[in-house]
Parts: sequence; C-alpha cells; structure tokens
Amino acid sequence: MKKAEKVNFIIDTLESIYPEITIPLQHKDPYTLLIAVLLSAQTTDARVNQITPILFSKADNPYDMVLLSVDEIQEIIKPLGLAPMKSKGIHGLSQILIDKYNGEVPQTFEALEALPSVGHKTASVVLAQAFGIPTFPVDTHIHRLMHRWKLSDGSSVVQTEKDAKRLFPKEKWNKLHVQIILYGREYSPARGWNMEKDIITKTIIQSKK
Repeated sequence: MKKAEKVNFIIDTLESIYPEITIPLQHKDPYTLLIAVLLSAQTTDARVNQITPILFSKADNPYDMVLLSVDEIQEIIKPLGLAPMKSKGIHGLSQILIDKYNGEVPQTFEALEALPSVGHKTASVVLAQAFGIPTFPVDTHIHRLMHRWKLSDGSSVVQTEKDAKRLFPKEKWNKLHVQIILYGREYSPARGWNMEKDIITKTIIQSKK
C-alpha cells in the first residue's frame, strides 16, 4: 500500500466510523475553549470537563477571570495537575486579552503563542475549532498513530505535524485530527492495544506482507 493509498484508506475509514464529530472539550466560545485546552495539558478531556463548569460559573470571560486571584483559580483547577502554572497562565493571558485585544481571543499563531502557558498545540486547537482556520494539532494519539501507520518516524511532534500536513488534504485537517484522536482512544490505545480491533493499523501492516 503506497502512502497515497494509505492516506485515502485512513480518510475513508475514519469518515465511515466518525461521520459527525463533536469537540471533546466543553466550551461555548473561543475564550472558554482556550482555557479548556490550556487546562487539558497532561490530563484527560473528561477530567477537564468536570472542572470547567465550576471555573466558568465564576468566570467565563477574561474580565471576570482577572477579578479572581491566581490562588482562587488554582484552588478550583487543582484536581487537574500543574495548577500553579496553569492558574498563573489563565490569569495572565486574561489580562493580556483585555489590554491588547479588547477581551477577544486573537486569530493568529503568533498572537496566541505569545500568551502565557499557550503553546503551539493549544494555539492550533483554538484556531481550528474556534475559528475554522486549517491547522493540524498533534496530541499523543495522533503522534502514536502516525508512527504506527508508518506515515511519520515518531521522532518528534513537530515532525509528525509536518508529515500530517504534507500528506493529508488541507481542507480535511480540522475534522481529521479530531477523528484520529477519537479513533486512537477507541481502537488504537497506547496500553491494552488489540490490533484485531484496530482495522486501520492492521490493514496497513498486512498490506506490507
């Protein structure tokens, strides 16, 4: 199976399994998505979705968020881990959004990545899911599967993102990255992996025999 055939098979299979997608992190606008994605670092979306309703009931916009102290934010998000760093980031970026962007979330990589605690992946998710700008955020699932599918060498998430953008059609990036994450969780996990259930990896590997 050539790379182009792999890519088409992956796209078609994911489209048949996940014709409609929902964004895993609960949010109502670009700001709450930004905060939810920031909070999701080194924890699960399910845990984030348990905490964000508590945080957003107190502050779901930057103007209300800066009225909370860093300690108050930290106390709410403590169950998610990395709370000291995340709480400072949330408070700091909220102030910057007010000072520089009239409380709005900017729509460029440069502006987003300049915000405290916002890295490339967080910026990518916000641009894709809040604004529909084509990006290909790479999380652990995508990094793992691109390597399993022999579409990237697994050397770094930076390289995986480059390979994904080179191989998959740009107009499919925003939906496809979510489909791959969902597939990775359900059929191709890091632990307890059963290749018999993982039809994409199984087909790709068997095509080489």
